[in-house]
Amino acid sequence: MNWYNLKVLWRLCMYLGKCPYCEDGMIEVRNKEVRGKKVKLYACSNAHWMSEDGEMFELTPEATCNFRIWQNTLARYGKWLTYKEVRTLLADGELEVELISKKYGKKITYTKFIILDKEYGVSVLWSDF
Repeated sequence: MNWYNLKVLWRLCMYLGKCPYCEDGMIEVRNKEVRGKKVKLYACSNAHWMSEDGEMFELTPEATCNFRIWQNTLARYGKWLTYKEVRTLLADGELEVELISKKYGKKITYTKFIILDKEYGVSVLWSDF
């Protein structure tokens, strides 16, 4: 396999699935730096973002979709989303994750389901049905 084919294959692997909110978008992995930390942004290929300061991101006028999931969106619960988890979430619409709470100096782990959310990327289902 030559170098060009490896680059094409790598690029195809960086698409995690179809965008759940637009017809022709694919969720791709983008490397961003926020407050000096490197973080992945899983965003629709039709979502084009710009930033003047590297902190606040705004959609460009060419953007036709705004769906995105930040890798660290659940960081306050001790969870960073992986490629595999985002692929599963896109395919199934929900994903069971283990979260961590630090209450009264103790670390408590618990499992909850997260679902896709158009505005925030993901939402935690806090109540058990």
